This record gives sequence, structure tokens and C-alpha cells, in this order.
Amino acid sequence: MNLNITIGQYYPAGSIIHSLDPRTKLTALLVFILILFSATNAIGYIIAAIGLCVVIKISTVPPKFMLKGLRGVMFIIIFTVVLNTFFVPGETVLFQVGFLRVTLEGVFSAARMASRLALLIIASSVLTLTTSPIELTDGIEYALKPLKRIGVPAHEIAMMMTIALRFIPTLMEEADRIMKAQISRGADFETGNLVQKAKAVIPLLVPLFISAFRRADELAMAMEARCYRGDENRTRMKQLKMVKVDYIFYIALLCFSACVLSARFI
Repeated sequence: MNLNITIGQYYPAGSIIHSLDPRTKLTALLVFILILFSATNAIGYIIAAIGLCVVIKISTVPPKFMLKGLRGVMFIIIFTVVLNTFFVPGETVLFQVGFLRVTLEGVFSAARMASRLALLIIASSVLTLTTSPIELTDGIEYALKPLKRIGVPAHEIAMMMTIALRFIPTLMEEADRIMKAQISRGADFETGNLVQKAKAVIPLLVPLFISAFRRADELAMAMEARCYRGDENRTRMKQLKMVKVDYIFYIALLCFSACVLSARFI
């Protein structure tokens, strides 16, 4: 079981990135996603990677802790690379094996998609690693606040999204404990064909689902015992407030976005 999951975890520190308003970090992540999908050449992705490395350096979160989050989704990245390499059509054929044809355009598309996925995962990890659960909930709720006018429960949606993120590492740890317990009792998850491996996972999924439902029920009871009623008459001990460093970060984000977008014309 691969426990190298950083999305959903929080790394406490006293960096500038940690002190930013959660709305600033959510906006930065959204802008970063948009400029990644607008980048068309290697220069744009290199600039995006440099900007992300600078943010990681300022956050004081260990780079190894950031990068290990890629291990959990390495299969998806490899699958995407293979898919784009062999099935993206192009005019410049590098080599061909049977019906599989590798083109220069396919290689470029595979490199672009792999870079995009890796940068998106690391950027999402930066958000959760540098933002506490309460701040993240308040930030998402503020972003959904305009939808309250049409009856959308912004607070409840923000709370569910935050709880779902925080449950990811918890469920992974629970799955690892169940797998080790079953291996000690003679279970085999490695040998056999694909169908046999899928059948071997069933005894793992059943107790995992039971544990997840039990945790959800305990969380609901704990929230009800504390008189949680959603957004009804709710107050906050810490109000979200933009400070000077947030505006400086917005200026830096604007310059960074301009650099990535200008790379389209190079």
C-alpha cells in the first residue's frame, strides 16, 4: 500500500505562505491551474515549475515531503505518458512497432501532459500543506458565498470538501493497517493474474468501508454533541482579513502569470 499521499495533510510552520489568507492561496491555485492549461511550449512549463519551486522554498516545507506525493499517482502519470506517446497522431514518425506508432508530436504531448499533472498535484499539495482545515473551510466558504443568494448551502459544501480532503490520509493509513493484518494471516496481494488480484482486494475493501462509515458516524455524533448547526448563527473566532503580504503576493502572481502567458509567443 502506497502511503505517499500529501494532499489532505497539514504541515505546521511559520512561513509567509502559511500566513497568507486562505482566499489568496485558493485564488493562486486557480490561476496556476488556468495558466498551466494555457501554456503551449516547454518555456511556459519551465517558468511555472520555477515559480512553484520558489513558493515551496518560501513555505519551508521539505521538498522531499512535497515530491513524495507524486509517488501515489505515478501510475496515472505513466499511463498518461504511454497513452499520449503511442496514440497521439502526428506527421513526424520516430519509429513504429506493428500498429503502434510513436510520433514526435506524441512525445511532446506526453511530456506536456506529464508535466501538467505533476505540477497540478504538487500545487494542490502546497495548498493543503500550508493551510489549516479551519482556514481552508473558511476560504472555500467565502469563495462560494455568492451562491448563497440562490439557496446554495455554501458552508455545508465547504465543510464536506474539507472533511473529504482530510480523510484521504486517514483512510490510506487504515487501509495499510488492514492490509498488513491480512498479510500476517496469509493473504496474498502480489501473485496471480489481474482477476485474482482484484478478488484479493475485496477482503480489504469491506473492512475499509466499514471503518470509513464508522468514522463518519463518530464524526457526525461529535459535531452534533457540540451543537453544530451548520451556518446558522455561526460566528468565527478569527475573521479573514487581507493584509499587506496578501496584496504583494497578488502582484507577484500577476507578474508570474504574465511571464507564463508571454511564453506562448516565443
